[in-house]
Amino acid sequence: MTMTEVVNLVVFLIEDQRYALPLANVLRVISATEITKLPNPPICVLGIINFQGEVIPVLNLRKRLNLPEKEINAKHHFLLALTAKRKVALFIDAPQGLIEIDLSLFVDSDQFPSDTEEIHGGIKLDDGLVLIYNLEKFLSPNDELCLDAALRQIK
Repeated sequence: MTMTEVVNLVVFLIEDQRYALPLANVLRVISATEITKLPNPPICVLGIINFQGEVIPVLNLRKRLNLPEKEINAKHHFLLALTAKRKVALFIDAPQGLIEIDLSLFVDSDQFPSDTEEIHGGIKLDDGLVLIYNLEKFLSPNDELCLDAALRQIK
């Protein structure tokens, strides 16, 4: 009997592409809500939301992935996730669910064309590729400093 290593991923949709984060990084998915703008935020930060009394920055994956901007409406969602430094909300089109994947199906990011270091790799499924996002690479060190400064201004 051979042991296979599996990973649980939360899959979500942006435009027509599926992305995923490890379940360990995901807190929950909530309906999109109004965003409060920040003073001088990094370009990839839409603003902040108040979720259960906690101020959480909303990250714009569309901007980072060079996709067209979209007005947030009631059909959209925020995926609340943990990075090493903070809680964040990702603006997504729709959640797709939880999948359990054998790590042998993992494809490293150097195996397919991608110009963003935020893509950690992918999983080849029968119905297409799911790109695995690396949240730790989303904000550059300078973006983190800008975000910290903007958040301090609202406290």
